[in-house]
Amino acid sequence: MGNTIAAISTPQAAGGIGIVRISGEDAAVIADRVFCAADRKKLAQSDGYQAHYGHIVQDGEVLDEAIALVFRAPKSYTGEDVVELSCHGGLYIVRRVLRAVLENGARLAEAGEFTRRAFENGKMSLTQAEAVMDIIGAQGKQAARAAMSAREGKLAHKIDSLKAKITGYAAHLAAWADYPEEDLIPVDTEQLSADLANTIRQLQKMIAEGDAGRVIRDGVDTVIVGKPNVGKSTLMNCLVGCERSIVTHIAGTTRDIVEEKVVLGDVILRLADTAGIHATQDPVESIGVERAVSRMDAAGLVLAVFDNSFPLDADDRKLLENLQGKPCVAVINKNDMEKQLDIEEIRRSIGKIVDISARDESGIDKLADAIADLLGVAELNPADGILSGERQLQCARQCLEMLLEAKNALDIGFTLDAVNVSLDGAVAALLELTGERATDVVTDAVFHQFCVGK
Repeated sequence: MGNTIAAISTPQAAGGIGIVRISGEDAAVIADRVFCAADRKKLAQSDGYQAHYGHIVQDGEVLDEAIALVFRAPKSYTGEDVVELSCHGGLYIVRRVLRAVLENGARLAEAGEFTRRAFENGKMSLTQAEAVMDIIGAQGKQAARAAMSAREGKLAHKIDSLKAKITGYAAHLAAWADYPEEDLIPVDTEQLSADLANTIRQLQKMIAEGDAGRVIRDGVDTVIVGKPNVGKSTLMNCLVGCERSIVTHIAGTTRDIVEEKVVLGDVILRLADTAGIHATQDPVESIGVERAVSRMDAAGLVLAVFDNSFPLDADDRKLLENLQGKPCVAVINKNDMEKQLDIEEIRRSIGKIVDISARDESGIDKLADAIADLLGVAELNPADGILSGERQLQCARQCLEMLLEAKNALDIGFTLDAVNVSLDGAVAALLELTGERATDVVTDAVFHQFCVGK
């Protein structure tokens, strides 16, 4: 019975219900040792998709009342026989129930082992398995939609379609090279080059969508910068929804970095409010300015705040110079005051400009739209199935590299055998992406990210 596993599948905190999941050939037999049904029926004799009311009993002591749900292979999450014992959600009780199950023949599941068994039993691809953790970790609507789409197989379908195309190219080349005496359709190198170019564009689009999808799933490091008293801390508090940063009329109030995570529209921002960037002789302020500049250089998104009620000065212009080439939205604050700012001068350095009043919380919706557009999220449809996580993106990039290599070899006149080597490499990268040819090291790395009960 050592191959029958068990774990707590609900959060390790008090709640209304707690679930101990058991999976394996002897799941029902082991459950019968700790669960006594009110009607005295044995779970081992139960059909799948049946619920039974009773009590958890150990050494003659009733631990709790419970509901036992029975699932029969292969129609279960793991593809094996599964029993889920639902009891009251106190931590002590749930752990007592798990201990009773373990003492009666099950072993404690490893991290992600339930989902790994589902993958190994053909219940889901590796991309679908990874989507399970994305569903659990989703922090916004779009992230949840993307994860659910992948769990339902939309991403796997797109990858399979690409794989079929590339395999078709490779099969045609292999047949032509291996059986030249057969009456086969000749390889039209111009058409093959055009087909490869189209497949490359499809894959490039998938990778770009995956990069944008990472923003809605993991968020983006975002820094708020500007000279003192332009309203950086007021903007921070506006986005957070509470007074996270101290706001006064005194320049230099913010001397260290204040951090918070917020969801703005469909994007998770890991916000950092920084000290005002300006020339100063104050040694303490100088440290804050240096940290602000360092954080700005490393950020995935910069919100550069300017005061609408004052013309640009040397500090503003120095900031604009430093922002060249960075992913940035210019936030023109205090739009409720008389305009003194030269917007066109800002526009020459920053393409995205939004007028707001952080104090009145107006214009924040336009700021959300500008950020989504800048980060490539605005046109993203998570329901289409997008690449998730660095492992998937790395496999896709490897496939793209092999396809570009194949097309280049074809266009400069290399032998078709040489072209086919690169196509085989592209297929191998996709097989690793879906898990069809993933090594144990890869699958271990994937499932070790899971919680024990999943």
